[in-house]
Amino acid sequence: MIEKHFVKQSIKKVQLHQYLKGELGRAGFTGFEMVKTPLVTRIVVNVSRPGLAIGKGGQNIRTLTETIAKNFGVENPQLEIKEITQPDLDAKSVADKMKSMIERGFAWRSVAFRTLQDIERAGAVGMEVILSGKLAGKGGRKKQVRFSKGYMKKVGDQVKRVDEAKVTTYPKVGAIGVTVRIIHPGTFFPDKIDVKQTFKDRKELANKPAETAVTGTTVTAPEEAPAPKIEEKAAVVAPENTEVKTGDSA
Repeated sequence: MIEKHFVKQSIKKVQLHQYLKGELGRAGFTGFEMVKTPLVTRIVVNVSRPGLAIGKGGQNIRTLTETIAKNFGVENPQLEIKEITQPDLDAKSVADKMKSMIERGFAWRSVAFRTLQDIERAGAVGMEVILSGKLAGKGGRKKQVRFSKGYMKKVGDQVKRVDEAKVTTYPKVGAIGVTVRIIHPGTFFPDKIDVKQTFKDRKELANKPAETAVTGTTVTAPEEAPAPKIEEKAAVVAPENTEVKTGDSA
């Protein structure tokens, strides 16, 4: 019984994704997140053009909320629009953009090179675009072409840090599969360490004077206090031509 419940929830999410993609395709829809709270069910929708998703006076949001509650059985849905600030670093957004350009008649090779340039300008550490299918024109065999630049991780558990998206485009010559992989700026990989730079940074840190941060202010280590001065007592010297008597005189 529990398995059936999870299967129904997964099917509902897939259907909701297809519905939102059809309604918000022009707004650059890439995906959504559903979070259930005791009062409402928050649905955060990721789009690259939030103005088209919201609609005039929020009319589009109200229509989507009513449809989701009625047709998909979501209790008290609350729709939130989240803007993708850097579409060129979002793999799903980039893949959908390539699909649209190829279907409009642009050459797949020029689309791939232009996409790599846009991703690189956005500051990505590494990028990869793979096109497979009917690339040789009408009557030609299917093949696969790979375009890449920068650092890309292919194996290991760290592959989860790579943003990946896959779509299928349908130009006149036939179906073409598009795969986009992007490593975002600032992503850390243990096997990608500059040993010389790390040694240089540690050496510079060791040569710096000791400093201690206390509540936002820097307190330098106090200098050594000078040793206390010892007062020397002046010796009493007898003047010349003076007899010094010791004892009693007879």
